[in-house]
Amino acid sequence: MPSCSPDCCLLQAVEIVKIFSEDGMGKVVEIPADMTARDLCQLLVYKSHCVDDNSWALVEHHPLLGLERCLEDHELVVQVQASMNSDSRFLFRKNYAKYEFFRNPLTFFPEHMVAWCQESSRTIPPSQLLQNFLAASSCPEIQGYLYVKEVGRKSWKKVYMFLRRSGLYCSTKGTSKEPRHLQLLADLEDSNIFTVITGKKLHGAPTDYGFCIKPNKGRGEVKELRMLCAEDEQGRICWMTAFRLFKYGIVLYQNYKIPQQRKTLLSHFSAPVRSVSENSLVAMDFSGRIGRVIDNPVEAQSAAMEEGHAWRKRSQRMNILGSHSPLHHSSLNSVIHMAQLWFHGRITREESHRIIHQQGQVDGLFLLRVSQSNPKAFVLTLCHHQKIKHFQILPCEEDGQLFFSLDDGATKFTDLIQLVEFYQLNRGVLPCKLKHPCTVVAL
Repeated sequence: MPSCSPDCCLLQAVEIVKIFSEDGMGKVVEIPADMTARDLCQLLVYKSHCVDDNSWALVEHHPLLGLERCLEDHELVVQVQASMNSDSRFLFRKNYAKYEFFRNPLTFFPEHMVAWCQESSRTIPPSQLLQNFLAASSCPEIQGYLYVKEVGRKSWKKVYMFLRRSGLYCSTKGTSKEPRHLQLLADLEDSNIFTVITGKKLHGAPTDYGFCIKPNKGRGEVKELRMLCAEDEQGRICWMTAFRLFKYGIVLYQNYKIPQQRKTLLSHFSAPVRSVSENSLVAMDFSGRIGRVIDNPVEAQSAAMEEGHAWRKRSQRMNILGSHSPLHHSSLNSVIHMAQLWFHGRITREESHRIIHQQGQVDGLFLLRVSQSNPKAFVLTLCHHQKIKHFQILPCEEDGQLFFSLDDGATKFTDLIQLVEFYQLNRGVLPCKLKHPCTVVAL
Protein backbone atom coordinates (compact mmCIF):
# COMPACT_ATOMS: atom_id res chain seq x y z
CA MET A 1 0.00 0.00 0.00
CA PRO A 2 1.55 3.33 -1.03
CA SER A 3 2.54 5.67 1.78
CA CYS A 4 1.02 9.13 2.17
CA SER A 5 2.96 12.06 0.88
CA PRO A 6 3.71 14.92 3.35
CA ASP A 7 1.16 17.10 1.52
CA CYS A 8 -1.53 14.43 1.86
CA CYS A 9 -0.87 14.03 5.59
CA LEU A 10 -1.04 17.79 6.04
CA LEU A 11 -4.47 17.92 4.37
CA GLN A 12 -5.73 15.12 6.56
CA ALA A 13 -4.73 17.04 9.70
CA VAL A 14 -6.90 20.07 8.81
CA GLU A 15 -10.35 20.34 10.41
CA ILE A 16 -13.32 22.56 9.61
CA VAL A 17 -14.78 24.69 12.43
CA LYS A 18 -17.61 27.20 12.18
CA ILE A 19 -17.48 30.19 14.51
CA PHE A 20 -20.34 32.60 15.16
CA SER A 21 -20.15 36.21 16.24
CA GLU A 22 -22.75 37.75 18.55
CA ASP A 23 -24.68 39.20 15.60
CA GLY A 24 -25.46 35.63 14.48
CA MET A 25 -23.13 35.64 11.49
CA GLY A 26 -20.94 32.57 11.04
CA LYS A 27 -17.45 32.08 9.63
CA VAL A 28 -15.93 28.77 8.50
CA VAL A 29 -12.29 28.35 9.48
CA GLU A 30 -9.82 25.60 8.60
CA ILE A 31 -7.61 24.77 11.58
CA PRO A 32 -5.02 22.11 12.43
CA ALA A 33 -6.17 19.33 14.74
CA ASP A 34 -3.86 20.49 17.53
CA MET A 35 -5.01 24.12 17.57
CA THR A 36 -5.94 25.40 21.02
CA ALA A 37 -8.74 27.79 21.88
CA ARG A 38 -6.21 30.57 22.47
CA ASP A 39 -4.59 30.01 19.06
CA LEU A 40 -7.97 30.13 17.34
CA CYS A 41 -8.93 33.33 19.19
CA GLN A 42 -5.69 34.95 18.04
CA LEU A 43 -6.39 33.89 14.47
CA LEU A 44 -9.87 35.42 14.65
CA VAL A 45 -8.47 38.58 16.23
CA TYR A 46 -6.02 38.87 13.34
CA LYS A 47 -8.65 38.24 10.67
CA SER A 48 -11.17 40.63 12.28
CA HIS A 49 -8.56 43.38 12.89
CA CYS A 50 -9.32 43.50 16.62
CA VAL A 51 -7.01 44.56 19.42
CA ASP A 52 -5.45 41.46 20.99
CA ASP A 53 -5.67 42.22 24.72
CA ASN A 54 -5.89 38.56 25.81
CA SER A 55 -9.54 38.95 26.80
CA TRP A 56 -11.09 37.20 23.80
CA ALA A 57 -12.67 33.81 24.36
CA LEU A 58 -14.20 30.91 22.48
CA VAL A 59 -17.59 29.99 23.91
CA GLU A 60 -19.22 26.56 23.71
CA HIS A 61 -22.93 27.34 23.33
CA HIS A 62 -25.84 24.88 23.62
CA PRO A 63 -29.04 26.81 22.72
CA LEU A 64 -31.52 23.94 23.29
CA LEU A 65 -30.13 23.27 26.78
CA GLY A 66 -29.60 26.96 27.60
CA LEU A 67 -25.94 26.37 28.52
CA GLU A 68 -22.63 27.97 27.66
CA ARG A 69 -19.03 28.05 28.87
CA CYS A 70 -15.77 29.67 27.84
CA LEU A 71 -13.18 27.17 26.67
CA GLU A 72 -9.93 27.22 28.59
CA ASP A 73 -7.05 28.59 26.53
CA HIS A 74 -5.23 25.25 26.40
CA GLU A 75 -8.21 23.14 25.29
CA LEU A 76 -8.06 21.62 21.79
CA VAL A 77 -10.90 23.03 19.71
CA VAL A 78 -11.34 19.89 17.58
CA GLN A 79 -11.70 17.69 20.66
CA VAL A 80 -14.36 19.95 22.14
CA GLN A 81 -16.22 20.10 18.83
CA ALA A 82 -16.30 16.28 18.69
CA SER A 83 -18.27 16.21 21.97
CA MET A 84 -20.83 18.83 20.89
CA ASN A 85 -24.32 18.18 19.51
CA SER A 86 -25.43 19.19 16.03
CA ASP A 87 -27.36 22.19 17.40
CA SER A 88 -24.38 23.46 19.44
CA ARG A 89 -22.00 26.13 18.21
CA PHE A 90 -18.87 28.11 18.99
CA LEU A 91 -19.19 31.84 19.72
CA PHE A 92 -16.38 34.40 19.61
CA ARG A 93 -16.68 37.11 22.26
CA LYS A 94 -14.96 39.09 24.98
CA ASN A 95 -14.60 37.68 28.49
CA TYR A 96 -12.79 40.11 30.77
CA ALA A 97 -13.40 37.91 33.81
CA LYS A 98 -11.54 34.87 32.46
CA TYR A 99 -8.58 35.37 34.79
CA GLU A 100 -9.86 38.16 37.02
CA PHE A 101 -9.72 35.86 40.07
CA PHE A 102 -5.91 35.88 39.88
CA ARG A 103 -5.94 39.67 40.19
CA ASN A 104 -8.67 40.00 42.84
CA PRO A 105 -9.12 36.62 44.56
CA LEU A 106 -10.90 37.96 47.64
CA THR A 107 -13.86 39.22 45.59
CA PHE A 108 -14.31 35.75 44.08
CA PHE A 109 -14.03 33.68 47.24
CA PRO A 110 -16.06 34.98 50.22
CA GLU A 111 -14.51 33.91 53.51
CA HIS A 112 -17.63 32.09 54.70
CA MET A 113 -17.60 29.82 51.62
CA VAL A 114 -13.97 28.65 51.81
CA ALA A 115 -12.74 26.05 54.31
CA TRP A 116 -10.45 23.05 54.70
CA CYS A 117 -11.68 19.53 54.09
CA GLN A 118 -10.17 18.11 57.28
CA GLU A 119 -10.49 21.03 59.69
CA SER A 120 -13.77 22.88 59.44
CA SER A 121 -12.68 25.47 62.04
CA ARG A 122 -9.55 26.54 60.17
CA THR A 123 -9.70 29.52 57.81
CA ILE A 124 -7.41 30.22 54.87
CA PRO A 125 -5.34 33.44 55.08
CA PRO A 126 -6.06 35.74 52.11
CA SER A 127 -2.38 35.70 51.05
CA GLN A 128 -2.50 31.91 50.68
CA LEU A 129 -5.91 31.61 49.09
CA LEU A 130 -4.89 31.03 45.48
CA GLN A 131 -1.76 29.09 46.41
CA ASN A 132 -3.95 26.57 48.21
CA PHE A 133 -6.25 26.18 45.23
CA LEU A 134 -3.31 25.70 42.87
CA ALA A 135 -1.24 23.35 45.05
CA ALA A 136 -2.29 19.72 44.55
CA SER A 137 -1.13 18.87 48.08
CA SER A 138 -3.58 21.26 49.80
CA CYS A 139 -7.23 20.49 50.52
CA PRO A 140 -9.41 23.62 50.38
CA GLU A 141 -13.11 23.29 49.68
CA ILE A 142 -16.09 25.45 48.82
CA GLN A 143 -19.13 24.94 51.00
CA GLY A 144 -22.65 26.29 51.20
CA TYR A 145 -26.27 25.77 50.26
CA LEU A 146 -27.25 25.22 46.63
CA TYR A 147 -30.49 24.34 44.93
CA VAL A 148 -30.16 21.07 42.99
CA LYS A 149 -32.62 19.82 40.40
CA GLU A 150 -33.79 16.32 41.20
CA VAL A 151 -32.98 13.85 38.40
CA GLY A 152 -35.98 13.07 36.19
CA ARG A 153 -38.21 15.56 38.02
CA LYS A 154 -39.09 19.25 37.71
CA SER A 155 -38.59 20.01 41.40
CA TRP A 156 -35.53 21.60 43.03
CA LYS A 157 -34.17 20.84 46.49
CA LYS A 158 -31.99 23.03 48.72
CA VAL A 159 -28.99 21.01 49.91
CA TYR A 160 -25.68 21.75 51.68
CA MET A 161 -22.82 21.13 49.23
CA PHE A 162 -19.05 20.67 49.32
CA LEU A 163 -16.80 21.14 46.28
CA ARG A 164 -13.42 19.40 46.52
CA ARG A 165 -10.72 18.23 44.14
CA SER A 166 -12.36 14.81 44.13
CA GLY A 167 -15.78 16.11 43.13
CA LEU A 168 -19.01 17.79 44.19
CA TYR A 169 -20.68 16.29 47.27
CA CYS A 170 -23.96 16.89 49.06
CA SER A 171 -24.59 16.25 52.73
CA THR A 172 -27.37 13.81 53.56
CA LYS A 173 -27.54 15.17 57.10
CA GLY A 174 -27.75 18.94 57.42
CA THR A 175 -24.32 20.56 57.10
CA SER A 176 -22.35 17.50 58.23
CA LYS A 177 -19.15 16.79 56.33
CA GLU A 178 -18.53 13.38 57.88
CA PRO A 179 -17.69 10.84 55.13
CA ARG A 180 -20.72 8.68 55.93
CA HIS A 181 -23.00 11.68 55.32
CA LEU A 182 -21.48 12.74 51.97
CA GLN A 183 -22.87 11.67 48.61
CA LEU A 184 -20.93 12.25 45.37
CA LEU A 185 -23.02 14.20 42.88
CA ALA A 186 -20.51 14.93 40.11
CA ASP A 187 -16.94 14.17 39.16
CA LEU A 188 -14.69 17.04 38.04
CA GLU A 189 -12.25 15.12 35.87
CA ASP A 190 -14.65 14.06 33.11
CA SER A 191 -17.07 16.99 33.32
CA ASN A 192 -17.23 20.69 32.50
CA ILE A 193 -19.08 23.50 34.22
CA PHE A 194 -21.52 25.70 32.30
CA THR A 195 -23.49 28.86 32.99
CA VAL A 196 -27.24 28.31 32.70
CA ILE A 197 -28.49 31.25 30.63
CA THR A 198 -32.23 30.49 30.55
CA GLY A 199 -32.65 28.57 33.80
CA LYS A 200 -36.10 29.76 34.86
CA LYS A 201 -37.65 29.34 31.42
CA LEU A 202 -36.14 25.98 30.41
CA HIS A 203 -35.55 24.27 33.74
CA GLY A 204 -37.86 25.96 36.23
CA ALA A 205 -34.88 27.20 38.27
CA PRO A 206 -35.66 28.96 41.57
CA THR A 207 -33.13 31.78 40.92
CA ASP A 208 -31.37 33.45 37.98
CA TYR A 209 -27.95 32.23 39.17
CA GLY A 210 -27.88 28.74 37.70
CA PHE A 211 -24.94 26.62 36.60
CA CYS A 212 -24.59 23.08 35.41
CA ILE A 213 -22.08 20.23 35.52
CA LYS A 214 -22.20 18.37 32.23
CA PRO A 215 -20.32 15.11 31.49
CA ASN A 216 -17.97 15.33 28.51
CA LYS A 217 -18.95 12.01 26.94
CA GLY A 218 -22.70 12.21 27.41
CA ARG A 219 -25.28 12.63 24.67
CA GLY A 220 -26.30 16.06 25.90
CA GLU A 221 -29.63 14.95 27.32
CA VAL A 222 -31.20 16.87 30.20
CA LYS A 223 -31.21 13.79 32.45
CA GLU A 224 -27.40 13.65 32.26
CA LEU A 225 -26.99 17.21 33.54
CA ARG A 226 -26.44 18.16 37.16
CA MET A 227 -28.42 21.41 37.37
CA LEU A 228 -27.58 23.73 40.28
CA CYS A 229 -28.59 27.19 41.48
CA ALA A 230 -26.89 29.67 43.82
CA GLU A 231 -28.62 32.37 45.86
CA ASP A 232 -26.76 35.23 44.17
CA GLU A 233 -24.21 36.07 41.48
CA GLN A 234 -21.24 36.09 43.86
CA GLY A 235 -22.11 32.58 45.01
CA ARG A 236 -22.39 31.29 41.45
CA ILE A 237 -19.07 32.84 40.46
CA CYS A 238 -17.38 31.33 43.53
CA TRP A 239 -18.57 27.78 42.79
CA MET A 240 -17.75 27.98 39.08
CA THR A 241 -14.30 29.52 39.58
CA ALA A 242 -13.38 26.93 42.21
CA PHE A 243 -14.47 24.15 39.83
CA ARG A 244 -12.04 25.46 37.19
CA LEU A 245 -9.20 25.78 39.68
CA PHE A 246 -9.74 22.30 41.11
CA LYS A 247 -9.92 20.74 37.66
CA TYR A 248 -7.03 22.49 35.92
CA GLY A 249 -4.84 23.76 38.78
CA ILE A 250 -1.53 25.28 37.78
CA VAL A 251 -2.41 25.07 34.07
CA LEU A 252 -4.84 27.97 34.57
CA TYR A 253 -2.09 30.06 36.10
CA GLN A 254 0.19 29.27 33.17
CA ASN A 255 -2.58 30.31 30.77
CA TYR A 256 -2.91 33.58 32.68
CA LYS A 257 0.82 34.35 32.86
CA ILE A 258 1.93 33.23 29.42
CA PRO A 259 -0.31 34.64 26.67
CA GLN A 260 1.60 32.69 24.03
CA GLN A 261 3.00 29.48 25.57
CA ARG A 262 4.44 27.95 22.45
CA LYS A 263 5.20 28.93 18.89
CA THR A 264 2.31 28.14 16.58
CA LEU A 265 1.36 28.61 12.98
CA LEU A 266 0.11 32.05 14.00
CA SER A 267 3.35 33.32 15.52
CA HIS A 268 4.09 35.63 12.57
CA PHE A 269 0.53 36.96 12.64
CA SER A 270 0.71 38.17 16.22
CA ALA A 271 -1.01 41.52 16.58
CA PRO A 272 0.53 44.11 18.90
CA VAL A 273 -1.10 44.31 22.30
CA ARG A 274 -2.45 47.77 23.01
CA SER A 275 -3.57 47.96 26.59
CA VAL A 276 -3.09 50.42 29.40
CA SER A 277 -2.75 49.33 33.00
CA GLU A 278 -4.97 51.33 35.30
CA ASN A 279 -2.09 51.47 37.78
CA SER A 280 -0.05 53.51 35.27
CA LEU A 281 -2.71 56.25 35.09
CA VAL A 282 -2.12 58.90 37.75
CA ALA A 283 -3.21 62.50 38.24
CA MET A 284 -0.47 64.93 37.14
CA ASP A 285 0.10 68.66 37.56
CA PHE A 286 1.97 70.35 34.68
CA SER A 287 1.46 73.94 35.80
CA GLY A 288 5.09 74.35 36.86
CA ARG A 289 8.38 73.79 35.07
CA ILE A 290 8.20 70.04 35.60
CA GLY A 291 5.26 67.71 36.09
CA ARG A 292 4.44 66.27 39.48
CA VAL A 293 2.18 63.43 40.64
CA ILE A 294 -0.87 64.62 42.62
CA ASP A 295 -1.12 62.41 45.70
CA ASN A 296 -3.93 64.27 47.49
CA PRO A 297 -7.26 62.77 46.27
CA VAL A 298 -9.12 66.05 46.84
CA GLU A 299 -6.58 67.94 44.73
CA ALA A 300 -6.75 65.18 42.09
CA GLN A 301 -10.55 65.52 41.92
CA SER A 302 -10.23 69.29 41.52
CA ALA A 303 -7.66 68.83 38.74
CA ALA A 304 -10.00 66.40 36.98
CA MET A 305 -12.82 68.95 37.03
CA GLU A 306 -10.50 71.68 35.73
CA GLU A 307 -9.39 69.38 32.91
CA GLY A 308 -13.01 68.86 31.87
CA HIS A 309 -13.61 72.63 31.80
CA ALA A 310 -10.37 73.13 29.82
CA TRP A 311 -11.55 70.68 27.15
CA ARG A 312 -14.81 72.61 26.90
CA LYS A 313 -13.00 75.95 26.50
CA ARG A 314 -10.72 74.52 23.80
CA SER A 315 -13.76 73.35 21.86
CA GLN A 316 -15.37 76.80 22.15
CA ARG A 317 -12.20 78.48 20.84
CA MET A 318 -12.14 76.09 17.87
CA ASN A 319 -15.69 77.13 16.98
CA ILE A 320 -14.88 80.84 17.27
CA LEU A 321 -11.84 80.38 15.02
CA GLY A 322 -13.99 78.90 12.28
CA SER A 323 -14.57 75.22 12.92
CA HIS A 324 -16.49 73.59 10.08
CA SER A 325 -18.45 71.47 12.58
CA PRO A 326 -20.73 73.76 14.61
CA LEU A 327 -21.94 71.94 17.67
CA HIS A 328 -25.58 71.10 17.09
CA HIS A 329 -27.51 67.86 16.61
CA SER A 330 -26.64 67.54 12.93
CA SER A 331 -22.90 68.09 13.49
CA LEU A 332 -20.11 65.55 13.43
CA ASN A 333 -19.82 65.81 17.22
CA SER A 334 -23.28 64.34 17.70
CA VAL A 335 -22.56 61.23 15.60
CA ILE A 336 -18.80 60.69 15.91
CA HIS A 337 -19.32 58.14 18.70
CA MET A 338 -21.24 55.77 16.43
CA ALA A 339 -18.04 54.22 15.12
CA GLN A 340 -16.74 53.43 18.62
CA LEU A 341 -16.68 49.83 19.84
CA TRP A 342 -18.26 50.80 23.17
CA PHE A 343 -21.33 52.35 21.50
CA HIS A 344 -24.18 49.85 21.04
CA GLY A 345 -26.90 52.07 19.61
CA ARG A 346 -30.57 51.49 20.37
CA ILE A 347 -30.39 48.41 22.56
CA THR A 348 -32.70 47.89 25.51
CA ARG A 349 -31.77 48.03 29.17
CA GLU A 350 -32.21 44.25 29.36
CA GLU A 351 -29.94 43.73 26.34
CA SER A 352 -27.23 45.88 27.95
CA HIS A 353 -27.44 43.68 31.07
CA ARG A 354 -27.05 40.56 28.94
CA ILE A 355 -23.94 41.91 27.20
CA ILE A 356 -22.35 42.96 30.52
CA HIS A 357 -23.08 39.51 31.99
CA GLN A 358 -21.63 37.72 28.97
CA GLN A 359 -18.43 39.76 28.88
CA GLY A 360 -17.47 39.20 32.48
CA GLN A 361 -19.08 41.54 35.06
CA VAL A 362 -15.72 42.94 36.15
CA ASP A 363 -15.30 46.41 37.66
CA GLY A 364 -15.21 49.11 34.97
CA LEU A 365 -16.88 47.07 32.21
CA PHE A 366 -19.06 49.54 30.31
CA LEU A 367 -21.03 50.43 27.21
CA LEU A 368 -22.97 53.43 25.92
CA ARG A 369 -26.41 53.25 24.33
CA VAL A 370 -29.24 55.49 23.22
CA SER A 371 -31.71 56.24 26.01
CA GLN A 372 -35.10 54.54 25.65
CA SER A 373 -36.93 57.21 27.67
CA ASN A 374 -35.28 60.27 26.08
CA PRO A 375 -34.25 59.92 22.40
CA LYS A 376 -31.93 62.94 22.68
CA ALA A 377 -30.02 61.43 25.61
CA PHE A 378 -27.65 58.51 26.08
CA VAL A 379 -27.04 56.03 28.88
CA LEU A 380 -23.72 54.81 30.30
CA THR A 381 -24.14 51.22 31.54
CA LEU A 382 -21.36 50.34 34.01
CA CYS A 383 -20.49 47.30 36.11
CA HIS A 384 -19.15 47.74 39.66
CA HIS A 385 -18.91 45.09 42.38
CA GLN A 386 -20.87 42.67 40.16
CA LYS A 387 -23.79 45.11 40.02
CA ILE A 388 -24.90 46.90 36.86
CA LYS A 389 -25.65 50.62 37.10
CA HIS A 390 -27.00 53.12 34.58
CA PHE A 391 -26.07 56.81 34.27
CA GLN A 392 -28.00 59.12 31.95
CA ILE A 393 -25.96 61.39 29.69
CA LEU A 394 -27.99 64.50 28.89
CA PRO A 395 -27.40 67.12 26.20
CA CYS A 396 -27.12 70.68 27.47
CA GLU A 397 -26.70 73.95 25.64
CA GLU A 398 -24.55 76.89 26.67
CA ASP A 399 -23.91 80.03 24.61
CA GLY A 400 -25.33 78.32 21.54
CA GLN A 401 -23.05 75.30 21.91
CA LEU A 402 -24.21 71.74 22.57
CA PHE A 403 -22.49 69.65 25.24
CA PHE A 404 -23.00 66.27 26.95
CA SER A 405 -22.87 65.71 30.70
CA LEU A 406 -23.70 62.93 33.16
CA ASP A 407 -23.30 65.07 36.31
CA ASP A 408 -26.04 67.67 35.71
CA GLY A 409 -23.75 69.97 33.75
CA ALA A 410 -20.89 70.19 36.27
CA THR A 411 -18.54 68.64 33.68
CA LYS A 412 -19.42 69.13 30.01
CA PHE A 413 -18.03 67.51 26.88
CA THR A 414 -18.42 68.37 23.21
CA ASP A 415 -18.89 64.70 22.23
CA LEU A 416 -19.21 61.26 23.79
CA ILE A 417 -15.65 60.26 22.89
CA GLN A 418 -14.32 63.08 25.07
CA LEU A 419 -16.67 62.01 27.85
CA VAL A 420 -15.50 58.38 27.74
CA GLU A 421 -11.82 59.34 27.60
CA PHE A 422 -12.26 61.65 30.59
CA TYR A 423 -13.91 58.98 32.75
CA GLN A 424 -11.30 56.42 31.72
CA LEU A 425 -8.79 58.66 33.50
CA ASN A 426 -10.98 60.15 36.22
CA ARG A 427 -13.67 58.47 38.28
CA GLY A 428 -15.60 61.69 38.84
CA VAL A 429 -19.15 60.95 40.00
CA LEU A 430 -18.92 57.29 38.91
CA PRO A 431 -18.26 54.40 41.34
CA CYS A 432 -15.12 53.45 39.35
CA LYS A 433 -13.22 54.45 36.22
CA LEU A 434 -14.23 53.14 32.82
CA LYS A 435 -11.80 50.30 32.07
CA HIS A 436 -13.16 47.65 29.73
CA PRO A 437 -15.40 48.52 26.77
CA CYS A 438 -18.05 45.96 25.86
CA THR A 439 -17.07 45.01 22.34
CA VAL A 440 -19.03 43.12 19.69
CA VAL A 441 -17.23 42.30 16.44
CA ALA A 442 -18.49 40.95 13.13
CA LEU A 443 -16.48 38.02 11.81
